[in-house]
Amino acid sequence: MRAALLQLTSSDDPGENRETVRSLLREAAAEGAQIVCTPEVTNCVSQSRTRQKEVLSHEDDDIVLAMVREEAARAGVWVSLGSIAVKTGDADGRFANRSLLVTPDGEIAARYDKAHMFDVEVSETETYRESAGYRPGTRLALAETPIGPVGLSVCYDLRFPYLYRRLAHAGAEVLLVPSAFSPVTGAAHWEPLLRARAIECGAWVLAAAQTGGHRAERGKARRTYGHAMAVSPWGEVVLDMGTEPGIGYVEIDRGAVAEARRKVPSLTHDKELSGP
Repeated sequence: MRAALLQLTSSDDPGENRETVRSLLREAAAEGAQIVCTPEVTNCVSQSRTRQKEVLSHEDDDIVLAMVREEAARAGVWVSLGSIAVKTGDADGRFANRSLLVTPDGEIAARYDKAHMFDVEVSETETYRESAGYRPGTRLALAETPIGPVGLSVCYDLRFPYLYRRLAHAGAEVLLVPSAFSPVTGAAHWEPLLRARAIECGAWVLAAAQTGGHRAERGKARRTYGHAMAVSPWGEVVLDMGTEPGIGYVEIDRGAVAEARRKVPSLTHDKELSGP
């Protein structure tokens, strides 16, 4: 079963990003992909809250999601819309960083709001406070697809193994990790974390990514690490897209999940320990 990973350099213009993704979705479907995965904040990469308030919408009105649903139904493919930034109507005005899984009928099979907020100081000049603009989600999401049961997550979630352990125990055979990793943390941690989650869970990991320098009409422009990856249940990197935007393809063998879990059945060895 063929999966396609999109590597994007999204700007802070949702209309521009919509047309870029539409073209890539059509290309991936024409190449036989059964599921297409896009990265985090596919609709808008922006560090300006003012710009976000201007261009973001509620989920029902998001133009990128509407296009994805239309194209999924047109081509008869699944689409993991890695995440879109959407308005929530919350009293504090914060957005949601929302991942959506779209069926070949254009329906939404699962939605997940990013749970862990990227509040870090990478360096004196690179600081992020995601929680200032986004409110965290509180529920896991799992859905059946042709490539197996799929568990949803977003970017910084990758650093929290318990999330993926719970998804694996719930039946997930494929873990989605759409991301917009920073260049510094990406170079140091991206590949080892993806491989660790695959090995720990005996699951495929599909990680579409943002890459390069992102054009911004307002506010400070971002840079992201790229290197969209697919990792096998045995921890092998079977796809690394480097830093160029485009499409990468990987063949998903569900038998590899059963084989990895047979060889090392660690999911059956969890223990509750006492102590500090």
